[in-house]
Amino acid sequence: MKSFTGKVAVVTGAGSGIGRALVLRLLAEGARVAASDIDDAALSETAAIASAGERLRAYRLDVADRDAIYSHADQVVADFGQVDLVVNNAGVALKGSVREMTDDELRWVMDIDFWGVVHGSRAFLPHLVASGDGHLVNVSSVFGLIAVPTQSAYNAAKFAVRGFTEALRQEMVLEGTNVGVSCVHPGGIKTNIARNGRTSNPADAAEFSKSIDQVAMTSPKAAARTILNGVKRNKARILVGPDAYAIDALPRVLGSLYQPLVIRAAKRQLGQ
Repeated sequence: MKSFTGKVAVVTGAGSGIGRALVLRLLAEGARVAASDIDDAALSETAAIASAGERLRAYRLDVADRDAIYSHADQVVADFGQVDLVVNNAGVALKGSVREMTDDELRWVMDIDFWGVVHGSRAFLPHLVASGDGHLVNVSSVFGLIAVPTQSAYNAAKFAVRGFTEALRQEMVLEGTNVGVSCVHPGGIKTNIARNGRTSNPADAAEFSKSIDQVAMTSPKAAARTILNGVKRNKARILVGPDAYAIDALPRVLGSLYQPLVIRAAKRQLGQ
């Protein structure tokens, strides 16, 4: 997919952050966009900023709801007639140790960050194949490359997205389709994911948001540009931000020995 002109793109989590930036850039590059989010107000704000007329349609969507995703795929095809690009971007964050977090908190993260990606991929895949020039983008994280304490649920979901997406890319090649598949690993991006996330210990909420803000090196606009350039190059793995490249190198160079470095950094943050 060398150009987005005339293409129909689907973007989840389009109410803010990377999702909103992707919508705006895709529209600027000539695409028609089906933008979805569970937050009606944020999605309406994206639509107002875009001011793209009939080239943009907004849909309320809970990606944790499998049936809703499949219905959404049918509706988008009915509204636009085709689907060429799907970006499964919607995600949530949780801070909590394995012993602290509840089953419901773990399930909340997995339902959105993993199963939302799986169902989004499977629901739209037949339409991407039919496109003849389709591309699927699943957003993982640098936490799909390394594990860190208090992020076990998020790590589990993002590592799973990585494995699922890389296997699917190989299947699309073996099946002789023209569907490209990319897994995105953003580093620190200036978004609301921490402020909209959850903590197993409510006392950690402010510190969690602050810690994410401190390491955010890349703007959503820059992230969107990197992702879409990666799509044009049919990259299997798209790293977003200089920190993503550094983190990607850690397990490659050190193997499991990266873990003591993470522990040391966590201790410094805790003042130990």
